[in-house]
Amino acid sequence: MPLNIVLIEPEIPNNTGNIGRLALASGSNLHLVKPFGFELSDKRLKRAGLDYWQHLNVIYYDNLNDFLNKNKESNMVFLSSNGTKKHWDINFKDNLFLVFGKESVGLPKGLIKNEENKLFKIPLYHDKIRSLNLANAVGICIYEGLRQLEL
Repeated sequence: MPLNIVLIEPEIPNNTGNIGRLALASGSNLHLVKPFGFELSDKRLKRAGLDYWQHLNVIYYDNLNDFLNKNKESNMVFLSSNGTKKHWDINFKDNLFLVFGKESVGLPKGLIKNEENKLFKIPLYHDKIRSLNLANAVGICIYEGLRQLEL
């Protein structure tokens, strides 16, 4: 019943480490799409992921096209502040791919345009906030998915 967490070009090692820990805790798979803004040997990645990283199911991709080609038959949703539907409206199913963009700019504009009908956002209730921290956003969505799947 695993969900799939996909990080497109993650930039901050601490976020990726925390998301790795979350993936293990939630029974999710972690998909990492290069290029990364850090080295996988980065101490901050290891520190945030603690000693859990070795137990994760991590799949690496050379680039976005590699990821999309290898998973073209998969059920995916895309998380972006540009979405119009809310994350709790996602139809969570086993093996769903939740795709998140990089910290500085989010998902690529072309992907947002092509996947407009599968674009969701986490609502923000203050006009001074543009987005949430990536690790927090992933946590919110994964546990909403687990909640729905366990009902």
